[in-house]
Amino acid sequence: MSSQNNIIAFQGQRGAYSEAACNSSFPKMETLPCETFEDVFGAVMEGNAQLAMIPIENSQAGRVADIHNLLANSTLNIVGEHFQRVRHQLLGISGTTLDKIRTVSSHAQAVSQCRNFINNKNLQPILVGDTAGAAAEIAKNNDPSASAIASKLAADIYKLKVLSHDIEDSENNVTRFVILSKNAVDPDPKKKVITSCIFKVRNIPAALYKALGGFATNRVNLLKLESYMIEGNFTSTQFYLDIAGHPSDDKVRLALEELGFFTREVKILGVYLADNKRKMD
Repeated sequence: MSSQNNIIAFQGQRGAYSEAACNSSFPKMETLPCETFEDVFGAVMEGNAQLAMIPIENSQAGRVADIHNLLANSTLNIVGEHFQRVRHQLLGISGTTLDKIRTVSSHAQAVSQCRNFINNKNLQPILVGDTAGAAAEIAKNNDPSASAIASKLAADIYKLKVLSHDIEDSENNVTRFVILSKNAVDPDPKKKVITSCIFKVRNIPAALYKALGGFATNRVNLLKLESYMIEGNFTSTQFYLDIAGHPSDDKVRLALEELGFFTREVKILGVYLADNKRKMD
């Protein structure tokens, strides 16, 4: 049995884009598929995996639902990020050809991201739970008129034929993943560092404006600011924040201190190196 020190967990079936991200970022680690995001977090918490690869946002589809709440309620730390270019492939069984295809199965987001191709080929879309699951089902049913939108990795795993390569509508289709661990890291402050946190503003006038003012006056770059409802109501709002810089830097330290004056429950999710594809200047 493999040691947990060499295992990285992801959500989905074998061949999912999250597994492709694991292979790209940690090619020497063994991957552990999990049914739900909660299971992925649990795998690391329970010691069955060292790391977790979690999608947090996509350049086309936006925020991945529920991830911010899971991060807020977890003791895991963000220790890195990974940008994965999403390349959708049209997959079919061995021996079929594109002109025989009548239906295409995939996750709703993948179908949406390949809408032009699907319409041009006059294919009937069928929505399923995930892309890799669609590929597995196509392989199982062995129907020459059926296809799936999934990754090249899924094609290799389920021994399917790539009928058409890179069918996504936009070339700017990138998913940002965060890498989670039980143990925090402390990257070199002189490198490109991201600090991620969540917070709730106090219920006073202009609280958010005042809370963020410290970042402006200290010239700290806000990379991402996003709000979302919590506790099932419209009165409690939490914010997710990514900033450029290390908390040991005086400017960042002062900005975070000012954030604390006007907020409650500020929680640092992680301090980590930026992906080399990220532009922070």
